Amino acid sequence: MQILAATRTPFTRMGSSLSALSAAELGRHAVSSLLTETGVDPAMLDEVIIGCVCQPVDAANIARVIALKSGIPISVPAVTVHRNCASGMESITTAAERIAAGRGGLYLVGGVDSMSNVPLLYRNSAVKKFTMLSKAKNLSQRLSVFSSFRPADFSPVIGLKLGLSDPVSGLNMGETAEVLAREFNISREEQDAFAAASQQKAAAGREFLNEEISPVHLRGEVINTDDGIREDSSPEKLAKLKPVFNRTTGTVTAGNSSQITDGAVMMLVATDAKAAELGIEPLGRLTGYAYTGCDPKRMGLGPVKAIAEANRLTGLNLGDADTIEINEAFAAQVLACCKALNDPAYAKIAGLEDSIGEIPTEKLNPHGGSIALGHPVGATGSRLVYTALHQLHKTGGKRALTSLCVGGGQGAALWLETN
Repeated sequence: MQILAATRTPFTRMGSSLSALSAAELGRHAVSSLLTETGVDPAMLDEVIIGCVCQPVDAANIARVIALKSGIPISVPAVTVHRNCASGMESITTAAERIAAGRGGLYLVGGVDSMSNVPLLYRNSAVKKFTMLSKAKNLSQRLSVFSSFRPADFSPVIGLKLGLSDPVSGLNMGETAEVLAREFNISREEQDAFAAASQQKAAAGREFLNEEISPVHLRGEVINTDDGIREDSSPEKLAKLKPVFNRTTGTVTAGNSSQITDGAVMMLVATDAKAAELGIEPLGRLTGYAYTGCDPKRMGLGPVKAIAEANRLTGLNLGDADTIEINEAFAAQVLACCKALNDPAYAKIAGLEDSIGEIPTEKLNPHGGSIALGHPVGATGSRLVYTALHQLHKTGGKRALTSLCVGGGQGAALWLETN
């Protein structure tokens, strides 16, 4: 399957410059920009497939909402896919499966999330009382219900916090990173050094990253760059931050974790024949992929088995990759994956019988990752693919490997090539 073209919005911190836009509007902007830039007639699309994790209640099947808001004809179907952090990759591989099955030749895929707009929720006790209030038939009944409310009924449940917690393991995502830091003997200093390097690489690569972005015009302001990059980050500054998930012995902080972010990424993918018909020189092609499962409390190890399986299916190995993008959910998580891939003792913790190779530092996330750029969960998988292909074109490389961990205990890995 050919990946014809891609674009994305800036990735901006929760509550910052893009927080006023809903996920549907973020997606609409990216889709409209992509169709304008490529000149592709949207009526030619066979389907729209978009990944989204936070699933806004005011835009059910958000892929369809985005498609219609973007001027895509009503005759073009749309579906939203959800594999937690791998949702953006799921959109790509779902299209690949459609194409392999002969179901179509041209798809719009991608991912989106507005983490700023994840709602606050009422507790069940309060919901019952509001329901009773709506059914009250007279003033006496309404007053009786009103008198039953307590201050706790108006203390909201934070939807984003629920979404970033695993109901099976009982751990939130940061706590799973603490598990890996302990089991893989990853120090606070190592995590902060990795995080600072991510920030520094992103700062140095800002021009490269800006080339991926379609600017957003909002209230007279042009938003055209990722706003989470901290040019002045250093291990010394990061060392001053307190642990977030384990206040006493923890090592995972806000500074060595991915940022909570808003953003959208969209792509056009097609068969070889459709690419030739459109006259578009593709960015590259998907050559193989794998999804695998792992222990939910060690969800950060997801890339290890997924990479091993993708390698088995394609016959490729780590040395074949000119660039490698592994999502930086947490510094501890990426460092644990690197250890598991390269050290037989740690490989067994990740479910492998043996190690499969070392990732050279210079090939891993050469322009930084989610620690610096942010992690709008539904969009990140697509961003990794886009950035990897962008890097291959800049450097003249041939192959890229992209991977990420998935909340709930899964991993995804995609191999890509330039033509």
